[in-house]
Amino acid sequence: MPAYDPDLARLLELGRQAGRPPFEALTPDQARQAYAATWDILQPPAQEVASVRDQSIATPAGDLKLRIYRGAGTTADAALPAVLYMHGGGWVIGNLDSHDRLCRQLANEAQICVVSVDYRLAPEHPYPAAVEDCAHAWRWLHSQAAELQVDPGRLGVAGDSAGGNLAAVLALMARDGDLPTCKMQALVYPVTDLTASSPGYQRVQAGVPLTDKTMHYFIEHYTPRAEDRRHWHASPAFAASLAGLPKTLVLTAAHDPLCEEGREYARRLEAADVAVTSLHLADHMHGMLTHGKLVKAGVLMSGFVCQWIALALSQG
Repeated sequence: MPAYDPDLARLLELGRQAGRPPFEALTPDQARQAYAATWDILQPPAQEVASVRDQSIATPAGDLKLRIYRGAGTTADAALPAVLYMHGGGWVIGNLDSHDRLCRQLANEAQICVVSVDYRLAPEHPYPAAVEDCAHAWRWLHSQAAELQVDPGRLGVAGDSAGGNLAAVLALMARDGDLPTCKMQALVYPVTDLTASSPGYQRVQAGVPLTDKTMHYFIEHYTPRAEDRRHWHASPAFAASLAGLPKTLVLTAAHDPLCEEGREYARRLEAADVAVTSLHLADHMHGMLTHGKLVKAGVLMSGFVCQWIALALSQG
């Protein structure tokens, strides 16, 4: 019997009783609707922030929607640190609303500005659409730092799952000079290898919502051309070197097909002399930061991520 946190065990039992089909049994539109139906069940209530507004920016592919938060207790004229946040969802599901509550918590607890990106989703917009959108948002955040009242010297990227993948890609692009500089990256159970060759895909095949089959469903929608999966813009694990990347947080959970590739990415970062904090939870599963209403450790870990980001952006 796997070692599950008691709250997680209860959550999994509730899921079994509900009898919901796995995402891979659904069309993308059905999967989006099924995912949205879980937000109120799993996530704590939304926190009040000092301000929140939606913003559209022009890109070659059309308007890109962002949501901008400033933490409660901050003033409108303070030049805050800022994080560009990329939501999870396998590049197929999720949007600004799916991670609204997490972004509010991050803005409040880290006392920062959070800019969340509504990047284009697959299969309607496969790779590299999501990367392009997030790169445009990162350039815009730097260019509008004065207008947004954020400190251009204290900007970082963060994301969970597919969003962690996108954050890692942006940090690599920034290191290489293809994007403006990045002070930190927070990668929460990130996807780093779209070839699905890490041991987690053989180990996590049942019992939790995100299995090997679910990941293959997402990967095939995002990268229908198999050859794209070996490019580091899709799979940051294929970057030749991780040297020169900024301070990094990598959070992994054992009951997750992405566990081993995330831990290996953290080991490579450390071997490359990157200042990396690697946190692994042996009794939890993928998605825990957005399960805090039912899984108490989800609140604890989201708070840890918030405080880590606050510290990383405050240091010289």
